[in-house]
Amino acid sequence: MVQDFLKTTVLAASLLLSSLPPAAAGPHLDALRQRGVLKCGTSEGTPGITMPDREGNWTGIYADLCRAVAAAVLGDATKVDFVPTTTVTRFTALQSGEIDVLSRTATVTLTREAQLGLRFAPIWFYDGQAIIVPRKLGVTSAKQLSGATVCIQQGSTSELNLSEYFRTHGMTFSPVTVATLDAVEDAFFSGRCDAYSNDSTPLIGMRLKAERPDDYALLPERLSKEPTALAIRKGDEQFYDVVRWVVFALMEAEEMGVTSANAAELAINGPPALKRLLGSEPGLGKALGLDERWVARMIAAVGNYGEIFERNLGKGSRIGLDRGQNDLWTRGGQIYALPLR
Repeated sequence: MVQDFLKTTVLAASLLLSSLPPAAAGPHLDALRQRGVLKCGTSEGTPGITMPDREGNWTGIYADLCRAVAAAVLGDATKVDFVPTTTVTRFTALQSGEIDVLSRTATVTLTREAQLGLRFAPIWFYDGQAIIVPRKLGVTSAKQLSGATVCIQQGSTSELNLSEYFRTHGMTFSPVTVATLDAVEDAFFSGRCDAYSNDSTPLIGMRLKAERPDDYALLPERLSKEPTALAIRKGDEQFYDVVRWVVFALMEAEEMGVTSANAAELAINGPPALKRLLGSEPGLGKALGLDERWVARMIAAVGNYGEIFERNLGKGSRIGLDRGQNDLWTRGGQIYALPLR
């Protein structure tokens, strides 16, 4: 009797849930769809992260993440307006509504999320703070920089990390705080600073801009953990759910072997889990208030997480990074999607 009652209750609940319409869109998602374009806050131009190419097309892992969001929400990965921001203006641009998402190397911290009215999506890229110096300085370790002048971008986490590192090792330094990326690069390359500290990947990209890149070297130490992610304003849980699961879907696609080349075929002839992911079997879109083909569109437009990484930062790119922490958990990295079901 009890077992029959439980079976009946579970069946009734399942039928009720399956018949529910998608949740009503939140205010941000509604406004975004009415406008028809995603306003994506970027960096001022960081190779491999967010940077326009010679034709003005934005490239980089965070530019492609914006395209994925646009493909999911608006049905078209090209419906993106890229808005450059500095380390000083990036969060105010998001808070004021000038941009819908901040998609650049913004480190996820407690104070930023708790005090600035932000929600961070899952970690998109793991990095660490480093220091670059001219080789002619004769320095091979950060521990040789006591008394040095160090360039830092205003509004970043770099100055606090640098101060703590120097204090921990009984050293001193003189900070040269600069507001914009162009200005800090000019200050470093012109010799106003002995060194420049930022996340390691932007430093690698900046080094490539030098007239003679081999004249500069990154020191081996990593001063901090810099987990970075896309950010949105607090206040629209459905939009947050969408960007959160966009990130996980791109990661899941790599783990399941879904690429821009085979997604269309797998949506038709793949196993049930892939058909569900790619929308030929319904469920995932309805849960988020999206159509069922949202993942398939993203993959067709930008590829899976691994494709995005390799194209912009990997060994075949100018940056030439190993995957490292940004590899799948099955290969020793930290890229891990929650279950899409």
